Amino acid sequence: MVKSMTGYGRGERAFDGGVQITVELRSVNNRYLDCAVKMPRAYIFAEDAMKGMIQRTVARGKVDVFVTIVRSGGDDLVVTVNEALAKSYAAALERLRELGGSGAKKRWSAADLARFPDVLTVEKREEDLDEMKERLLAVLELALADFNAMRETEGGRLEADILGRADTIQRLLAEVEERSPQTVADYRARLEAKMREVLQNTQIDEARLLTEAAIFADKVAVDEETVRLHSHLDQLRELLSAGGAVGRKLDFLIQEFNREANTIGSKCSDMEIVRRVVDMKAEIEKIREQVQNLE
Repeated sequence: MVKSMTGYGRGERAFDGGVQITVELRSVNNRYLDCAVKMPRAYIFAEDAMKGMIQRTVARGKVDVFVTIVRSGGDDLVVTVNEALAKSYAAALERLRELGGSGAKKRWSAADLARFPDVLTVEKREEDLDEMKERLLAVLELALADFNAMRETEGGRLEADILGRADTIQRLLAEVEERSPQTVADYRARLEAKMREVLQNTQIDEARLLTEAAIFADKVAVDEETVRLHSHLDQLRELLSAGGAVGRKLDFLIQEFNREANTIGSKCSDMEIVRRVVDMKAEIEKIREQVQNLE
């Protein structure tokens, strides 16, 4: 199935340790793949791995990735005791008691010692970087699944619209092919009428009449262009049926559509054919606009 270049996806998951990770993806049209990951600096080590996963899924478009990491509770913090400093404080307190001449030796409580600076320190627990990277990639995978589902839905609508317009072009092309021989016959009739008017009672040279008609027929013949345009229409349908990243190929193919339609229009002076060519080119332009949205 073909995919649109524009889309949005979101993935969210809670992990052990009170870690909540959210990944959002947004994309718009772009000629090539341009991926930017916005995440906390502490986790920038996972950026290349995340970009690699996106590159394996997305062929082109400007993709912005937003990563949010929220921690709840204190599972990521650890309290340490500076035992040497605590003993020093206890010894100093005991010495002060002796100097003050107070009574029996006193045993200092943990609460007493904990009040002194730097006896207890709170630090952030060292993270397992490999585990964190795997967590980020797991949530990114969820976001990509949501992202691609939206792009496929939009791509299906674009494909249906393009195929409908391709059928319209096919119908107009058939009308051009049907009308084209009549153009030569009309020209021959007009030429013969004019010759009779000019020559009046003089014998008309049938050979000359046939020659002129043949020259005109060759000049306005659009058989080659219509055959090529039929072939391009078949190729358009094949590419859409194959799916995948076909936007760039279709973009080039539509240029060929325009070239053939322009040639048909330049060759024909018949107003009926010209009207159909104008309608055909309008449909081709609408297809071109839709193709710009395909991956």
